[in-house]
Amino acid sequence: MCVALAVGCGDDGGTDPSEGTDGPANPGVPVPRQDGDPGLGREVFRFETFNNERFFTDALRLGAGLTAAGVTPLQLLALGVNVDVDALPADLRQTLTTELQADPSGGTSALLNDPGMTAAFFNANAVIGLPIKDSNGDGVLDMAAGDKVGTSCALCHTRADDGAMLNVPNAGSIGPRGDGLATHNLNFGRLMASAANSRALYPLLQLSLSANGGSTLGLAPTGLTESSSEAEVDAYLSNPQFYPVGMFDDTFDGNGDPMHNAPLFRQDLAATFGSEGTFEKLDQFSNLVYTGLFDPTTLTTPGGRAFLNLLGGAAGTEIADDYVQVLAETGVTGYPFVTAAPAAPGQDAPLGIRVDDTKLFAMNAYLAGLPAPSGMGGSDEGRQLFRTVGCTECHNVDQGRTVPTFLVPMATIFPGDAPDTLAQRLSPLNPVVNTPSSPFDDKMAVVNASVRGDIRGTALPLLLDLARKPVFLHDNSVPTLDALLDPARGAAAPHPFYLTDPAQRAQVVAFLQGLDTSD
Repeated sequence: MCVALAVGCGDDGGTDPSEGTDGPANPGVPVPRQDGDPGLGREVFRFETFNNERFFTDALRLGAGLTAAGVTPLQLLALGVNVDVDALPADLRQTLTTELQADPSGGTSALLNDPGMTAAFFNANAVIGLPIKDSNGDGVLDMAAGDKVGTSCALCHTRADDGAMLNVPNAGSIGPRGDGLATHNLNFGRLMASAANSRALYPLLQLSLSANGGSTLGLAPTGLTESSSEAEVDAYLSNPQFYPVGMFDDTFDGNGDPMHNAPLFRQDLAATFGSEGTFEKLDQFSNLVYTGLFDPTTLTTPGGRAFLNLLGGAAGTEIADDYVQVLAETGVTGYPFVTAAPAAPGQDAPLGIRVDDTKLFAMNAYLAGLPAPSGMGGSDEGRQLFRTVGCTECHNVDQGRTVPTFLVPMATIFPGDAPDTLAQRLSPLNPVVNTPSSPFDDKMAVVNASVRGDIRGTALPLLLDLARKPVFLHDNSVPTLDALLDPARGAAAPHPFYLTDPAQRAQVVAFLQGLDTSD
């Protein structure tokens, strides 16, 4: 028996519920995607920084922090960072193979426990998602000689555990690249806390702003300020209760609202991007990542300030002003760093700038063509339940079909949503609202699809690679698929669509874990 159905997501057109449906009757039409060269797109996804290595090296000072702390390759892996075994020099790879044959855990490996070898991994461009650039132009990659390390999309969206020579439990791996796979074990907060100047991440932290009366929104009980010390910022980033493993705070709204890393394979099937559906096109979302999240100093520019003010009024202006103060106090100059040009008319570029379209469209093509992993298991009984108990009001049975483009209204996905109005905003943006009793809607409090005239709600995900997903919902609030479907969570909980019979839940779980694009 189903306790609650996904009522309101779509129109079943009068179909008899007992017969079931294969998906919503009105799934919407995706916005056309512009693709480029997928071969170039692979290089963009893996290695392109658009000059953000200057932010990560000169402002955040990630490399300096790792070196000063004597971080070993094994400790880097413990942070959930992955290493491309095929990029390692042959002699280093052979030594590592021999040492892992003697101790498969790597615990006694001289190479993996040598802080000096961490730079060797970076210099080989083997640290996935943290590419090194030939900044001094001498044709040799060498951190010690001044070459800078930046970040790419692969950091959060590539794993190396399939066929790996070393899998550190609940952490990173040394193995072949698996592009597009979500890094569920990446401890992004702790990695950033390893930097020598984590205060440079100020707009991406949970803040306490004077414009908001000193209140804060997020998982931590108190917010940081422009006067917070490096140690205080590191404590926030390193606390998994405040910045959970497998999550990344992808909004510069002053809220502590990290979301779980999502897969980026088969993006030809995805529709609306960001968990709140802020963007209709993948390249729009990618552009904001490169121009704002990978170099937040752009928020101090006129375009960045205008967007912050649009989102938060006086609070947005305060974030920009405070950030200028933080950068000055920590000796950061010469920003912004990202290489971008003024956006053309009609382009959705919130900060007013856009990186190279040729590369954005190339990455579109690469991510559209990345295959999804095969499902694990399956259940015919679970499939029929999925078709008949209301799941297909929102979701497709066939994951080879494009995800429905509509957003699920907050009242449907979260019946317990009883938000306080925190601030009014200009149309088409909805007011800044938040339900204080739950972190589920923190992500949508400031940044949501109302920036493009749509509703405050959630975008629908691809139901793929679920057997390897350790937690569910964007806020990591549900530990298993069975728990997601268990009415013990309550009628007012997020995603309250349940099966009371444990056997039926097990069948639907088996069906979901078996889904792939062949279904």
